[in-house]
Amino acid sequence: MKFWQKIFIYSVVIFLIIFNLGAYILIENSHNLNLKRSINRGLEEHSRISTGISFNINLIKKYSEVYPGKYYQDYYSENNNVNKKVIKEYLGKFNDDIYLEVVNQDNETVFTNLDFKVLGERQELKDPFLDKRKYIIRDIGDKTFLFINSLLDTKGEVLKFSYIKDITYIYQDRKAQYNLFIKLCSMLSIILAIFMYVLTKHVTSPINKLINVTKLISNGDYSKRAEIKSKDEIGALSENFNSMALSIEEKITELDKKAEERQRFIESLTHEIKTPLTSIIGYSDFLRSTAYDEKVFLKGLNYIFKEGTRLEELSWKMMDLILLKRENFKMVYENINTIAEDIKESLQNRLKIKNINLIIDIKKEYFILVEKDLIRNLIINLIDNSIKASKERSNIYLNVYKNENSKIIIEIIDEGIGISKEDLPKVFEAFYMVDKSRTRANNGAGLGLAICAEIAEIHEAKLEIKSEINKGTLIKLILNQKEQML
Repeated sequence: MKFWQKIFIYSVVIFLIIFNLGAYILIENSHNLNLKRSINRGLEEHSRISTGISFNINLIKKYSEVYPGKYYQDYYSENNNVNKKVIKEYLGKFNDDIYLEVVNQDNETVFTNLDFKVLGERQELKDPFLDKRKYIIRDIGDKTFLFINSLLDTKGEVLKFSYIKDITYIYQDRKAQYNLFIKLCSMLSIILAIFMYVLTKHVTSPINKLINVTKLISNGDYSKRAEIKSKDEIGALSENFNSMALSIEEKITELDKKAEERQRFIESLTHEIKTPLTSIIGYSDFLRSTAYDEKVFLKGLNYIFKEGTRLEELSWKMMDLILLKRENFKMVYENINTIAEDIKESLQNRLKIKNINLIIDIKKEYFILVEKDLIRNLIINLIDNSIKASKERSNIYLNVYKNENSKIIIEIIDEGIGISKEDLPKVFEAFYMVDKSRTRANNGAGLGLAICAEIAEIHEAKLEIKSEINKGTLIKLILNQKEQML
C-alpha cells in the first residue's frame, strides 16, 4: 500500500470513528435529557393529580359531615362509595393527551380513560408505594408509554393510581436525528474522501519526486537532485537528500579517481620493474652466450648493477609507501632548526657534485609536533628533487616562518627548470614523472613526491606547489598547528 493511500484511509477512518462517536454521544445525551425532562414532568403531574384527588375526597367527606343534604348524599348513593364518584368527576376533567387509571387492591378498575389495551402482565401495578412514585417505560404496539404509579390513600380505602403518557415522540425524535446523522455522515464522508484524496496526493507528490530521483541515482546517474522547494519537513528531507547525493557523488568520483590512480600505479609499477628486469635478463643472457671479453663483461656487469640498484631503490620506496599507510607514528615536539641543519649536512655531497648552494633562512627557533624521521625524509625528498631540477652553481632556499594565521610554513625554493601548468596537478601521484629522461638518469621512479604527500597527510599538513618553466619551483608545507613555546 502506498504512503498516500495509507494517509487517505487512516484519515477517513479516524474521521468516521470520531464523528460517529461524537454524534452518537450528542444524540443519546439529547435523547436522555428529553426523556428525563418528560419523566420529571410526568412525576410532577402525577403528584399534582394524586394530591388533587385526595384533597377533593377529603373535602367532600368533610362538607357532608358539616352540611348534610341531598347534594353531598348523592356521592354515597353509588354503592355508598364516595371515592369512585369523586375520582371520576375529578379525573374526567383532564385532557386526552394524558391517560389516568385508578384501580383497587384487587386491580378492579375504578377509573380509566385508556383508549387502548395493555396486554400482558401489568408490571407497573406491582407493589406500588404509598409515599413514593415509581415509573416504568413500556412499548405497546408501535408506541412507547411512560407509566407512573403510586398508592392513593382516601382515608378509608387504598387505591392504585397510574399516570400514563405517550412519549413516542421522544424516541421518534432520536430516530429522526439518527437518520439525519446518517445522511450528513454519508455526505461529509464523500466530501472528506474527495478532499483527502486531493490533499494526500498533493502532500505526497514531493515524496514521489524523491523516489524517482533515488531510482535515477541507483541506476548510476549521481548528478540528479531533488528539486523540491518548501519550508516543511519534506523540504528539509529534500535538502538533506541532496546533500547526501552530493556526498555520494563526490565519494564515487573520488573512488573512480583512486581506481584510475591505482590502475596507473599498477601499470607504472609494472613498467618500472619490467624495464630494469629486461636489461638485467638481456645482459645476463648476452654475457652467458658470449665468449669472455673483459671489456664486454665489465660493461654488461655495470648495466646489470645499475639496473639492480634501480630495482632496489624502487623496492625501498614502495616499502616506504606501504609503511606510511599502515603504521601509527608517535609525534613529539622537535626543533625544526636542528632538523634543517642536519639535512644540510647529510646532503653536502649531492650539493657539491652540482656546486649548488643550500641557503637556510630560519629567523628563530620553532618547535613543531612531528615524527622526526618522516619530516626529515619529506624535506630531503623535496630538496633532492630541487637538486635534480637545478643547474650547476644555482641556489636552493629552505625557509621556515609563521604565516598570518600563526601557522608554521616550511618552504623550499629552487631556480631550476620548473614544471608546466599541465603537470602541476599530477606531480604528487605515484610514478608520475615530469621529465622521464632526467628522472631515469637519476635512478628515480616518480615516487618521491608521492611519499612526501603521504607524510604530509600523516602530519595533517598541506603541500602547495607553484612553478614556472625555466624560473624554478616553490613548494610549501603548511603545518596545521601553531608554534609550541618551550
